[in-house]
Amino acid sequence: MSSVPPEEIAASRNTRQRFARVATEVLAPWVWVLGLPLAVAWQVTGHQLGEAVLWGLIVGVTGSLIPMAVIVRGAKRGKWDSHHVTNRAGRLVPFAACIGSLALGFVVLLVGNAPDEMIALAAAELACLVIALAVTFGLKFKISMHAIVAAGATVMLIKVYGPWLALLFLAVAWVCWSRVELEDHTAAQVTIGAASGIVVGGGGYLWLVALI
Repeated sequence: MSSVPPEEIAASRNTRQRFARVATEVLAPWVWVLGLPLAVAWQVTGHQLGEAVLWGLIVGVTGSLIPMAVIVRGAKRGKWDSHHVTNRAGRLVPFAACIGSLALGFVVLLVGNAPDEMIALAAAELACLVIALAVTFGLKFKISMHAIVAAGATVMLIKVYGPWLALLFLAVAWVCWSRVELEDHTAAQVTIGAASGIVVGGGGYLWLVALI
């Protein structure tokens, strides 16, 4: 029998939950998908501010802001539980919004003669979405998008800025822990999500860039 008073156990759990919610919000997929293209564009355009903002926002807006607007609007109307859409069955429309919007951005990049690295980035993000959709509904397994996006983005940033950004894997571990702590995902779901992000997102980006 535990000698720890119930109020201390409750306080400890509340503290962990608050810490987990911070990670879940600050390191949410939409945050990574908005910031990552800008960071990559800044480097691959040779620090040309105008071009970096242009190409970065095309990917960021179509891959993050537009889908997030659809998701938040749906959540407010009660179509799903929250803007994180923790219910697996409710993820079809959000996935469709993400894939459709980002695909439009991908076409704009192609037509606009964007840097090859930005096209590779958008393609890798699309691949992650398609894989996540297939796993979520084909295998009926609620893979963690937080883990996929965070892990994939970290690999891409390491490629663009150097190995010191491997420190971002600490953030990946934090957000994976948060999803389990909040009971929105199991350990298996975040582990497979992170592995998918590394292989499909990060690995896909590395492969496409190597073909350039």
